[in-house]
Amino acid sequence: MSMEIKAPMTGKIISIVVNLGDKVNADDEVVIMDAMKMEIPVQSPADGTVKEIMVKEGDSVKTDQVLIILE
Repeated sequence: MSMEIKAPMTGKIISIVVNLGDKVNADDEVVIMDAMKMEIPVQSPADGTVKEIMVKEGDSVKTDQVLIILE
């Protein structure tokens, strides 16, 4: 079953901390965003393997936009 990790707010992607195929645990940081001039870490809600990375560094994203898909 796939799980989507979504942007918690509108902002810009500063850093993608994971790579395709990486195993992540719940609460691991997967992406760091810049929103309102603050760095916002985005964490995995569950354990899984990174199946798809839907954004790249420098992308502007909207609230609830899918950033990463876990398997």
